Amino acid sequence: MRKIDFNQNWTFQKLSDDYHDSFSADNEGKTICLPHDAMQEGKRSPAHPSGSAGAYFPGGSYRYDKEFMCDASPRHRMLWFDGIYKNAKIYVNGHKVAENSYGYLPFHVNLDSYLSLGYKNTVTVFCENLNQPDSRWYTGAGIYRPVWLWEQDTDACFADSSSVECVSPLNTHITTLSYSPAVIRVEAPAGAVVKLYDCDGRIQAQGITRIHDDKKAAVGIVDLEVAHAHLWCDDNPYLYTVKIGTAGDVFTIPYGIRVIQWNSHGLFINGKETLLRGGCIHHDHGILGAAAYPLSDYRRALILKKAGYNAVRSAHNPASTAFLEACDQLGLYVMDESWDMWYKHKSKFDYASDFKDNYVRDLETIVNRDYNHPSVIMYSIGNEISEPARPEGVRLAHEMAEFLRSHDATRPVTAGLNLMIIANAAKGKNMYKDEGGLSNNSQSDMGGMNSTLFNLITSAVGTGMNKSANSRAADRAVSPVMDTLDICGYNYASGRYAIDEKKHPERIIVGSETFPQDIAKNWALVNKIPNIVGDFMWTAWDYIGEAGLGTWAFTRDGKGFNKPYPWLLADTGAIDILGNPTGELFWTQAVWGKLDKPTIAVQPMNHASQPYKGVWRGTNAIPSWSWKGCEGKRCIVEVYFDCAKVDMVLNGRKIASKKPRQCRTLFTMKYVPGTLEAIAYDSSGAEISRSQLSSARGEEIFIREEELSIPNPCISTPNDRGSDEGTQSLGEQIRYFDILIGDGQNVESNCDKDVEITVLGGELLAFGSSQPRTSEEFTAGHYRTYYGRSLAVVKAQRDAHINVQASVVADSKSFKI
Repeated sequence: MRKIDFNQNWTFQKLSDDYHDSFSADNEGKTICLPHDAMQEGKRSPAHPSGSAGAYFPGGSYRYDKEFMCDASPRHRMLWFDGIYKNAKIYVNGHKVAENSYGYLPFHVNLDSYLSLGYKNTVTVFCENLNQPDSRWYTGAGIYRPVWLWEQDTDACFADSSSVECVSPLNTHITTLSYSPAVIRVEAPAGAVVKLYDCDGRIQAQGITRIHDDKKAAVGIVDLEVAHAHLWCDDNPYLYTVKIGTAGDVFTIPYGIRVIQWNSHGLFINGKETLLRGGCIHHDHGILGAAAYPLSDYRRALILKKAGYNAVRSAHNPASTAFLEACDQLGLYVMDESWDMWYKHKSKFDYASDFKDNYVRDLETIVNRDYNHPSVIMYSIGNEISEPARPEGVRLAHEMAEFLRSHDATRPVTAGLNLMIIANAAKGKNMYKDEGGLSNNSQSDMGGMNSTLFNLITSAVGTGMNKSANSRAADRAVSPVMDTLDICGYNYASGRYAIDEKKHPERIIVGSETFPQDIAKNWALVNKIPNIVGDFMWTAWDYIGEAGLGTWAFTRDGKGFNKPYPWLLADTGAIDILGNPTGELFWTQAVWGKLDKPTIAVQPMNHASQPYKGVWRGTNAIPSWSWKGCEGKRCIVEVYFDCAKVDMVLNGRKIASKKPRQCRTLFTMKYVPGTLEAIAYDSSGAEISRSQLSSARGEEIFIREEELSIPNPCISTPNDRGSDEGTQSLGEQIRYFDILIGDGQNVESNCDKDVEITVLGGELLAFGSSQPRTSEEFTAGHYRTYYGRSLAVVKAQRDAHINVQASVVADSKSFKI
């Protein structure tokens, strides 16, 4: 089987709002390469009904066309779309061949009956997200994930009296039956040859699939015992290669041998108790919008892994295939989530209208796609849905859980349940209106408050959410749906952990969504209570939309939860949208024991007022001691480490000594440029380790290309993958460049500049910063740095020489790499 890049040379055009699948062009369109976020083509405006949830981007209707030659060989051909947002309609040579409503799921199109062999053919895709708001966050639009053409010689297919079955990833399931000894079962069309290779290319086991008594006639299985097997887990993500097919045609599946077990004593991977150090992520890629290049997915997984996470929750929709592949390679466990809503609307035009017609097919698609990915360890059937407050919703949850178990008994079923929402819905207090949008009793007008009162209220919101479901009435409301799940996801309900250890000792619980500032107390409970298997903070990575949800704002329009234009980012996350760590991450790493030395971050001091503190952020500190013009100003320095005492040393002079609280030590001091050093001591007074931050001695532009590979012989980055047995990867290399202000080593955080990017030998895909409140565009080629940092994403043809130039708009001074 050949997997061929189908992402080049498409024509894109934005259609009029009443296009009705018209094949008459509104305009000539423009040539693009996929993946492509059509929503980034539009101009943000406060008038757009997407509102703060969609970051004030416009919706639209879109058309994509691609012409391609099809040789005369009688091959089986299929298109694989990894994601189109949304309401996709696919035409081949003018014939409608497929539709797909849900914007986050892959789907395939069989081309065999529609192609003109030996001639030029045309694929046309219509999609739209015109009616807004259709989500509670930024979705992007268009063909935002890659497209692949699969080809297979027809003589490599298996025929019986009634059907022709080709071996492909769509009809091949691999299951680890046991890990000691290691035995895997391969289910594929009967008669397929199966070979298992290790990372060095040596055959470890082989066999031929045979028809099994309890399987349909065309399906066969073969069990392979693997001697001295390497077991896949987060600490050792070893991938074998399974090759399946005939002598004339073979396709490969990377596969990790691992077994998941769960009970009231915990979660076990290959018999080893495993605690999930988790974070929630949305699907967008920051300055790229929703466009999901395989390397971008790999980069995010790599940064998360290096940061100490071993688990990710795909909030609140299925992850991309490329992201799952990256998690397989790097050793990240995935809670793959299905939907943010069921049949009740949260946003006026969201998927709830299509849910009942599609949910069974959606679940089947998720299982078929996820089955062979060792990284996927849980299926989540929803996020913060209120339907289980009623018997109909409980029945639906039970039906979906049983459907998943019947198709895949190897993974537990969970859901991210907000116990407060279900408990209130059971009393008739719904969070959302029937037509979508927050109900009146769920909204708060904070416009007239000063920062102190606002901060007190938002702090109370966080505390209240964790305590609101502690009553007996709440327990009665949520227990019916909890009883249908294998692992119960608690959103903002850590107050119930100790209660349910005694009341429901048989219940397995995961903190599916928690406040980041609660990491220390939550992780202590995860370690203490056997049936709490992990914690997923909101969020591991910042995202577009839900504008200002977690920001610590210094402008008056930063009050309230739904912030006005030009607010753009949620501004919540242990990692910002560029991939840079924040104090939130360091605090988390300290709690997890993932720091080998004290780490320093500083709350920005270049503001005249106190911030309005969003509830989804515990600190706004960043790792910088470069604040030009702030000499003598009061500042708050945070040091993260698990130790007995921390000394703070400024320019060689000890200025304070404190004991940490929950792995964080706060120092208040005046800013003086130079070198700030933190020294950690154990309980006997012996030094453990030390670290420092230094002030920048300049404010020039400097450029650093990111290194995105890790030394593991069993994996490669998407940029490194070439053709393998007829498989072709994307034809371009994606490269990331940090554009920074400073002295070449240290970043200056209070001397931001308007920077323009020029690329020679490639294409600038996006350029921007992590500024949460701006009217700038990621596609414009110029952007203002934020706290001295910005990022450029560049596409180059493979092995092409590339030159990136950054210049300050004011003086056009150019710096090259």
